[in-house]
Amino acid sequence: MRSTLFNVAFDCADAYELARFWSKVVGHPLNDDDFPGESTAAIALPTGLHLYFATVSEPKTQKNRVHLCLQPDSTRDEEVQRLLAVGASVASDRRNPDGTGWVVFTDPEGNEFCVLRSAAERAAGEAVTCGSGS
Repeated sequence: MRSTLFNVAFDCADAYELARFWSKVVGHPLNDDDFPGESTAAIALPTGLHLYFATVSEPKTQKNRVHLCLQPDSTRDEEVQRLLAVGASVASDRRNPDGTGWVVFTDPEGNEFCVLRSAAERAAGEAVTCGSGS
């Protein structure tokens, strides 16, 4: 027996607005029945995984204990620029002069996530992933 990961859930102040941000990040739309002001919103990814957003009353107070690590189709540095343009903020730039490393971002509600190198960039060099303290 085993369990299959169905969704990654985000507690947030505004489910619809945070889902809109993540929709831009992952390039997939919100579910058709999600509208502003509702307490939940979701994005179904082609892999079968869902990003689920639920409005909660308490604010985020600490660093995430779990975060998403994204691998772009473009280069890491191109994706960094794209994510800045859609509203992400850099929390920590961990890129190295040799081209390895990653960038830690926060979404509009302060949730941390990382952008790694693309598969092509990783194939060209040593595979380095984000880890603790990201």
